[in-house]
Amino acid sequence: MTEGASRPSVGRRSAPLFEALLADAEALRLEVETHPSGARIVDAGIRAAGGIEAGRRIAEICMGGLGRVTIEGSSPFPDWPFSLCVSAAEPVTACLLSQYAGWKLERGGEGKGWFAMASGPGRARARREALFAELAYADDADRAIFVLETDRPPPHEVVTEVAAACGLEPAQLAFILTPTTSLAGLVQITARVLEVGLHKLHELGFPLDRVRDGLGRAPLPPPSPDLLTAMGRSNDAILFGGELWLCVEGPEGEARRLAEQLPSSSSPDWGRPFAELFREAGCDFYRIDRLLFSPARVHVTALESGRSFSAGRLAPELLARSFGG
Repeated sequence: MTEGASRPSVGRRSAPLFEALLADAEALRLEVETHPSGARIVDAGIRAAGGIEAGRRIAEICMGGLGRVTIEGSSPFPDWPFSLCVSAAEPVTACLLSQYAGWKLERGGEGKGWFAMASGPGRARARREALFAELAYADDADRAIFVLETDRPPPHEVVTEVAAACGLEPAQLAFILTPTTSLAGLVQITARVLEVGLHKLHELGFPLDRVRDGLGRAPLPPPSPDLLTAMGRSNDAILFGGELWLCVEGPEGEARRLAEQLPSSSSPDWGRPFAELFREAGCDFYRIDRLLFSPARVHVTALESGRSFSAGRLAPELLARSFGG
């Protein structure tokens, strides 16, 4: 699918943002190198220092050039006054068809070897997930850019596997590495507040073609050198501090029901910092209710009537347990 078709090309739209990232690599404290396979590797927090601005720009690349991420000096939480605000020109395309970390990459088996979840516009070139067939979307950009939450570069075998899936040479691939414990990683994960809400909407069976627009925001959490703590804080920023506004088409009653079902508090797993919950689940995501992953408070506007419905609540006491620990 190309520019001018029903959905824009996330690969082509993200390419100039990626080139600008490379041009500013020194100022953004990034390290850029060529993988032995020929792929371009951008280190945003392993050996390189990276930082908040690098994470913000990586988040916009991850959204396929269709999203805007800003850092605002205001928040509903006095102790955590800075927020990430996210908007998207095409929310479903930007968030689910590009930003969502939906492709599992591994070598050597989970628990040993190398593992990462791939997000970014390159997913639409590989189309390894059922979502692309469901939404009839494919990207034919001549470069595939991926964002990986990992603390090690991908092995040669993974790069060649990804290149084959994309129908490209390894030299046409780029991987941006953002460890969860890094500032850049923390920002790009928290910037998924809109994507997380849309993913839950999809899980609930709401027709994606009826989503017309959306905004999201979440407090920017403090980093941690401990992986589980960092993972917990980035999730809790959304689960307990995230806010979402969606504009949808269709009957007003369905918009009301959607608002009631979307907040994270609708899940029986809600109520404890994510790190505690994850540890109790044996560090197995699949033992956690998948409907937990959503912003804390949501607002849904029914475009047909102009009425809006709100549900859920912000939970500063839970954020304090997570961020202050």
